[in-house]
Amino acid sequence: MFKLCMSKLRILVLLMVAIAASNPAFAQTATPAQFAKANALTRVTLMLDYTPNTNHLGFYAAQAKGFYKEANLEVEIVQPGDVTVELLVATGRVQFGVSYQEAMTFSRAQVLPLVSLAAIIQHNTSGFVTLANKHPLRTPADLTGLRYGAYGSPVEKPLINLLMKCASADASTVQFIDIGFTDPFPLMDQNRIDFAWSFYGWDGIRAKQQGLAVDFLLLHDYATCIPDYYTPLLISSEAFIAASPDVVRAFTQATARGYALAIQNPAEAADLFIKSVPETDAALVRESAAWLAPQYQAEAARWGEQNPLIWQGYADWLARNGVLEKPLDTTGAFTNSYLPPGL
Repeated sequence: MFKLCMSKLRILVLLMVAIAASNPAFAQTATPAQFAKANALTRVTLMLDYTPNTNHLGFYAAQAKGFYKEANLEVEIVQPGDVTVELLVATGRVQFGVSYQEAMTFSRAQVLPLVSLAAIIQHNTSGFVTLANKHPLRTPADLTGLRYGAYGSPVEKPLINLLMKCASADASTVQFIDIGFTDPFPLMDQNRIDFAWSFYGWDGIRAKQQGLAVDFLLLHDYATCIPDYYTPLLISSEAFIAASPDVVRAFTQATARGYALAIQNPAEAADLFIKSVPETDAALVRESAAWLAPQYQAEAARWGEQNPLIWQGYADWLARNGVLEKPLDTTGAFTNSYLPPGL
């Protein structure tokens, strides 16, 4: 009888662990022993896609809370330079990067050996923004004849073209002006550009706090024209994953712990970020962190989870519209294998 009771208790404990693993708080509250560690102390570099912002909150939380250290990792977080994150990761000059599904899809089509390890945010929170008093923006047709502040992605032109096509508008009237990573709002105010592509959770909130009246055309509101996709993503290379799976698993799971904290306690995560990046706008970080907290995981079973239908659907859409020269099998473009255990 005692053995039977102990057996039942063991099963109950295992069930409780499984349930906890599917909870977004699991990665924050579980003990370090439940997460992967690198086999030896390893130094790695994470390159961001842009200047530090709340899309990156989990990385800074993991760094500040010691999650990377507990995973036997020394992590350097760096900002992007003149060479794309995708190319630097693909060639092994950095081990991890922050990218987007659009850039990853083009990279895979060009046979760059990149893999997405996690979806940082579950749904597309980006869109096109204008100053409302200069260029009111209600539908994609309102972009006709405007000047776009481009940052250099190969997907910008086809995306604007297909979005405007849905509104029976002519995208050839849009003028592209290269601005790189320059803040678009002063350029709009100076009449140097008319609209830009931004994340609402950062630039939309920033504009509101600065008293700017802006119109935001969110892409997820036009899902019948442009399918939902993951942006941003945590990426690595096929070569690094094959050579150091223990490091990849340790880094991904420690990062998941950081985002679990950002989900469960955005105020604490914001404070950690502000201490790490003291030049940032503290009020913006705090409001943005609160806005993004439910967005990081949304309805997914766990933070970072990627759906093959989202990946293949987006690539098929690009191919159908002639943006990709031929169909792309996205099977190897992403993996959920390195996330913490869960559903």
